[in-house]
Amino acid sequence: MSARVDSWIWAVRLTKTRSQAAAACRAGHVKVNGDRVKPAQPVKPGDEVRVFHGGRERIVEVKELLTKRVGPPAAAEAYVDNSPPPPPREHVAVAGVRDRGAGRPTKRDRRELDQLRGQRP
Repeated sequence: MSARVDSWIWAVRLTKTRSQAAAACRAGHVKVNGDRVKPAQPVKPGDEVRVFHGGRERIVEVKELLTKRVGPPAAAEAYVDNSPPPPPREHVAVAGVRDRGAGRPTKRDRRELDQLRGQRP
């Protein structure tokens, strides 16, 4: 027995919608046993699924097949989560905030924002 990978990712609540799960598969953000997959790729118990979504990689092992979306407690029982813990909030870079109505940033403002974000030297 098997289930579609996009349907399973959605059913166990790794993505909010099935269309997001399918888009992630098409974009190459989903791997099953190390291989990039299409949305219709079947998964079976024991497979390792890696999903890069929301700026974070989730590594899960399929324990149970689900095709219908279930509640969070039941969804958590359908897989084993081997993901690394998310980074602490204080380590996440703070985006520069401009005052409302300040207009378009100048070239100098953009350079300062990029330097603050660590994108340019």
